[in-house]
Amino acid sequence: MFTRWLPWKFIVKRAAKRFGIIDPIKFAARLRRFSQPSEVQEPIELLRAGIIFHARGLINTKAIQYNLDWVWPFWVQKQFNPSDFSFIPRGFSFSHVNITHRNWTAVGHPDIPVYPIMDPRGLITPLYDSWSLDFWIIDPEGMKLIPSAVESEQKLQAGPELKISNQCSADGMALATELSMNMENSSGYAVVSSKGHSQNGGWLVVALRPYNPEGIQFIESIEFQNHSEPFWLVNRHTRVYLDRQPDKILFSDYSEGDVIDKWNASQSVNNVKCGVGMATSAAFFKLPPGREENIRVAVDLEKDMPAEKLRLNKEFGTWEQRLSDTARLQVPDEKIQFLYDTAVQTLVMLSADDPVPGPYTYRRFWFRDACLMLNAMMSANMLERSRGCIDRFPGRQKMTGYFRSQEGEWDSNGQVLWIMNRYLKLTGNTPSGAWLDSAFKGAEWIEKKRTRKRPGMRHAGLLPAGFSAEHLGPNDYYYWDDLWGLAGLGAAAEMARKYHSPAFAEKFENFYDDFSKCIFGSIAAIPEWKSRNAIPASPYRRMDAGAIGSLVADYPLQLTPAGDNKIMNTVEFLINNCFHNGAFFQDMIHSGINAYLTLDIAQTLLRAGYPGYRDLILKVAELASPTGQWPEAIHPHTGGGCMGDGQHGWAAAEWVLMMRSLFVREEENALIIGSGVFPEWLSESQPLGFGPTPTPYGPVSVNIVRQNGSAHVEVSGDWRRQSPEIRVVLPGFTRASVDAGENSTHLSIEVRKK
Repeated sequence: MFTRWLPWKFIVKRAAKRFGIIDPIKFAARLRRFSQPSEVQEPIELLRAGIIFHARGLINTKAIQYNLDWVWPFWVQKQFNPSDFSFIPRGFSFSHVNITHRNWTAVGHPDIPVYPIMDPRGLITPLYDSWSLDFWIIDPEGMKLIPSAVESEQKLQAGPELKISNQCSADGMALATELSMNMENSSGYAVVSSKGHSQNGGWLVVALRPYNPEGIQFIESIEFQNHSEPFWLVNRHTRVYLDRQPDKILFSDYSEGDVIDKWNASQSVNNVKCGVGMATSAAFFKLPPGREENIRVAVDLEKDMPAEKLRLNKEFGTWEQRLSDTARLQVPDEKIQFLYDTAVQTLVMLSADDPVPGPYTYRRFWFRDACLMLNAMMSANMLERSRGCIDRFPGRQKMTGYFRSQEGEWDSNGQVLWIMNRYLKLTGNTPSGAWLDSAFKGAEWIEKKRTRKRPGMRHAGLLPAGFSAEHLGPNDYYYWDDLWGLAGLGAAAEMARKYHSPAFAEKFENFYDDFSKCIFGSIAAIPEWKSRNAIPASPYRRMDAGAIGSLVADYPLQLTPAGDNKIMNTVEFLINNCFHNGAFFQDMIHSGINAYLTLDIAQTLLRAGYPGYRDLILKVAELASPTGQWPEAIHPHTGGGCMGDGQHGWAAAEWVLMMRSLFVREEENALIIGSGVFPEWLSESQPLGFGPTPTPYGPVSVNIVRQNGSAHVEVSGDWRRQSPEIRVVLPGFTRASVDAGENSTHLSIEVRKK
C-alpha cells in the first residue's frame, strides 16, 4: 500500500545510468511527444498482444536461422531465401516474425467457434495457436516432395462442409491434401485426407511439426499408441488418429535434428521427449511404384471446443441450413461470384459465437470489427444470427456506459448504437428494455466523454485524443471517433423518438446538433494549406493516409451528402498520394495494401456517381487468395499478408456490402437499384440478381434481365409501413423512378439503352 510513495522514477533513472542504458522514463516521455496528450497512452491489450507476438519472434530467432536444414513452413522458405522477393535481412531484427506471407484459410462449423487452418502450401494447424501437421512424399533414393518448398494449387470447396484442398507435384511425385472439420457426438475433429503418388514408389509421410504460420509452437512430448485406432498423443493431451497402422514411425528431439533426416532409419522407439520443445515425429506409409495411396488423419479438437456452449446447444445447424436464407448474388463473373459466396461463408463461420475478425491472430472480440461485420451479415439477410450477437453487447458494457474493447479507443459506443438502430430499421422489430437502457447509457457516455469547449481550440467539443482505429497514427483527436460518436447520438435520438419518449429524443437530438457543430466547425477551422480543402485524420494532422478514417462520414454513415466537396477532395488526395498498384496502401502501421479500405473508397465513388469504383472492385478481386480470402494488409510485391490475420472478417464484410451496393443502395427515402452493375454484365443475356436483402422499408430482391435494346428490372419487396421511391440507375440505360406503392410487392420496370 506504500508503493506509491516510493521514488520509482529516481530509482529507474539511477539504475539506467548505473548500467549504461537509455533512461526508459526519459525515452517514453520523448516518444509521447509525437502524440497528443491522452489519458491512455497505449492500450494494455495491444501491448500484451505485441509482447506475445515478439516473444514468439525471439524464439523464432533462436530456432530457425541456426537450423535451416530443417523443413520449415512456407513463410520461412520465402523470407529466409536471399533470392526471393520476401527476403528479410536479419542483422538488426531482434525477432523473426512472419510479415510477408500471413495467409491461411480456416474450415469450421457455422455454430462452433473452432477454426483449424491451412497455410498456402498445405501446412495444417488444427488447434488454436498449436503445432502443425505436414504431409510429404519421399522416394526410395531420398528425393523429397515437400509442399512448403514447391508451387501448389489450393482451393476452397463449399458443400455440406467446408473443405480446403492443396495439390503439388514435382519429379514424378504428386501429393493432394484436403482439410475439413467434422462433428461427431458433440466432439469436433480436424479431418485430413492425403493422397500420394510416386512413379518410383517410396513413402507417404505424415509429420508432426513444432511450428505454425506464425512461428515456433512447442512440442515437448509425443507418444504413439498402437490401438485398434492408432494415434499420437501430443503434449500428453491431444490425440492425432491415423486410419491404419503406419509401416514405421520415427521420432527425434532437438539435439538429433529434424525427423526427416532419419527417413531411411528403422523404427526403434514409440515416444520422444524434448526439453527444448522441438520434438518431431513422422508416420511412414509405403507407396508402391505408380500407385496412389491414401491416408486419413483426425485430430481431436477437445482442447478448443467450448464445453459450456456445447452443453447448452444440443442441436447445431448445418452449413446448408445456415446459408439457405442468405442473400444470393447472381453475376456472370465467376470470380466475383465465388468471392461473394466465400465472404458470406467467412462471416457465418467467424460469428459462431461473438463475431471475431479472424480465425487465428484476430480470434478476439472488438466492437469495431463486430459492428462492421454485423452490418454485412444483416445486409446478407442474417438477421436472427445478428440479433443474437447484438443481444450480448449490453453484457460487455461498463457501468460508465462505455462499450470497451480496449482502453483508449473511443469509436465503439457510436458503432454499437449505430448497429443497434440499423438492426431495428432493417427488421422493424421493437427493441427490448435492455437494449434501450444500454443504448441510452452509451449515448450519455459519448456526451460526457467529449472535451470541454474552449475558444480557439480546434478539438473543442470533440472526443479526447486516443488510439482510435489503431492504424491512423499516434494518439490524436481523430475524426473517425467523432463521426462514429455523432452517428451513435443520432441513432439514440431515433430510437428514443420511436420507442421511448419525446423528452429523451429531444435530449439526444440536442447532443447530436451540438456535437455536429463542433465536428464540422473543427474541420472548417483547419488552415487550407494543411487540409487541402479535404478532411485530415484529425484537426492537427496534415493530409496523409490516416485521412481514410474521415471518409466514414460518407460511407457507411451518410452524415454528408453524396458527392460532398470535402469528401471527394479527400478521396482525390488518397488516390493520388496513398495508392499503390491501383489500391489503397496504408502507410500507418499496417504498411500494406488494404482490401477493405479500398472497397470503402469504392463505396464513396459509387455513391457520388463516379465510375472509378469498378476498377477498385476488380483490383480487390485480383488481390484475393486462391481460397477467396484477404489478409488484413497485403505485401506490395509478394501479394502475401503482411499484417494481422490471414483471413480477415472485415475484408469479407466489405466485399458483401460492396456487392449489395451494386444492386441496392439506400439514399434518403429511396432505394437506388442497379447503379453499380458492371456495364459488361448488361451486355450478356444471363440474368443478374441480388437478394433478399433487408432495407428500412422491408426485404428486397432485385433481378435484371437484358432483352434486345432494353433491360427489365424486377424489384420484389415486402414493404412495411412506408413504401420507398424506387430509382433504377443502370449504367448506359435511361433512368426510371417509380413509387413502390403501399401494397405493391412486385415491380417490373423497363429501361432502354441510351
